[in-house]
Amino acid sequence: MREPLTVALPGGGRRGVRVRIARAAARDTRRLTRLVRNSRAYEGHYAAMVAGYRVGPDYVETHEVYLATGDDDRLLGFYALVLSPPELDLMFVADNAQGLGIGRCLIAHMKDRAREAGVEAVRVVSHPPAEGFYLSVGAHRTGTVQAAPPAVLWDRPELLIPVR
Repeated sequence: MREPLTVALPGGGRRGVRVRIARAAARDTRRLTRLVRNSRAYEGHYAAMVAGYRVGPDYVETHEVYLATGDDDRLLGFYALVLSPPELDLMFVADNAQGLGIGRCLIAHMKDRAREAGVEAVRVVSHPPAEGFYLSVGAHRTGTVQAAPPAVLWDRPELLIPVR
């Protein structure tokens, strides 16, 4: 198991923001679920997608789920990497941590982890408003995943993040 990583990000006042990235555990699932369900990115017509969503202990044990916390152990964001086939299954940054570089830090960590596992690229089926972020961290668009009612009512961009 990887040791937790602590990095200092610019922003958040004179000291910046210290972020600790560590593997999630079953005890973290309630706050991961809360972050997903309360994300402003899924307001309006996107709300149905996460309304009943749950990040359960089985999910955390099966996949590589890493969380980013602040000095006060506040959850700043998380990602879930599926290694076979390689896909960034989930990635969320807390609304009050947007713009601090947390997402970029999580992507850098995900790339390192994927590289260590021998992966060359990671697929992302993006929430449409997040496509610009993924493009800004080096992803390129490979296509569109068609809507799949009743769970997903809109088309989503499909991207690939190179990690090698």
